[in-house]
Amino acid sequence: MGILVVAIGLFVSFGTAWLVSDEVKYLTRAGAEEARILERARPLEQVIADLGTDAATRGLLKLVTEVRSFADSIGFAAGDTYTTYTDVGRDTLLLVVSASSRTCICPHTWKYPIVGKVPYKGFFDPRMARAEAERLEKRGFDTYLRPSGAYATLGWFKDPLLSTALTRDSMELAATVFHEMAHNTLYVKSATAFNESFAQYAGYHAAARFFSARGDTTAARRALDRWADERVLAGYYFGLIQRLTEFYASKPDSAALDSGRVALGQWSRDTLTVHVAPLLKTFQVGPVAARPINNARLVGVLIYRTHLDWFEQWHVSHESDVRESVSALSGLMSGVPGDSAFVRLEAALRP
Repeated sequence: MGILVVAIGLFVSFGTAWLVSDEVKYLTRAGAEEARILERARPLEQVIADLGTDAATRGLLKLVTEVRSFADSIGFAAGDTYTTYTDVGRDTLLLVVSASSRTCICPHTWKYPIVGKVPYKGFFDPRMARAEAERLEKRGFDTYLRPSGAYATLGWFKDPLLSTALTRDSMELAATVFHEMAHNTLYVKSATAFNESFAQYAGYHAAARFFSARGDTTAARRALDRWADERVLAGYYFGLIQRLTEFYASKPDSAALDSGRVALGQWSRDTLTVHVAPLLKTFQVGPVAARPINNARLVGVLIYRTHLDWFEQWHVSHESDVRESVSALSGLMSGVPGDSAFVRLEAALRP
């Protein structure tokens, strides 16, 4: 989930001075893919009424229409988002590349019109994604490739619901729809971690309120439990990132860097299995493989799990009402520079 930064630039800024040949190629492919997605989009009501649509898909699409209506009722900017549906014909829509130096948790960023700086880059073409990752690895970066099945264009396009986002888990589907509409409702330029962490908060709390209003207390409870798990995991990753930051600040030589990362990887696995796993309500932690430390993977953690407890504090301070909380937060963030969004939120939370 996240903001689409692959197509907007083509439509807004093609041919401008900052473009180089690789970017022209990238944006041309992205724009063509976005155009195909939009061209193949069908109104949700039409797909639901189509006798060729299987019962499971029909039920999930009906749920999306209900979530959209509820989003409007609680002040989310639903607009035209997810009024149409596109079957993209494959399991993976996008591959997203993140990168970071091996000696700090400091994300490599890409700059785009409208959205500003972002610490990832999405590719419709897997080969281009892998080529970008290889190019960065040759420059000494840690890299991380992950699939993404949904995105938002902040209202610049009539975003269709994509088949890759149509999870069979109705709670997660509802949370995804609310998450993407939260981006339409509040977006701070060049503040990716703030935007995505906010959308995590808004998505799960709105889903809980939605299912509660329907009398589905089981799904409502699970949405809140998932949000609680996200905060537990945020604390775990914060501890790991803090230890790594202190280690990198000691300026280890090449051999010490490698051995230190191995040792901290072991600490991370032990902490997760012994101390964190028992606290989780919706996630299952099985045997943890000896996955090495990867700063780029941790950049992804920062994108989606930064100061989640602050958003929960803000929610509680607004009578645990997601409508009031999101509305007030939108007002608080009016005109804020991207690098000051969390600073302003923290200041507002002080007694």
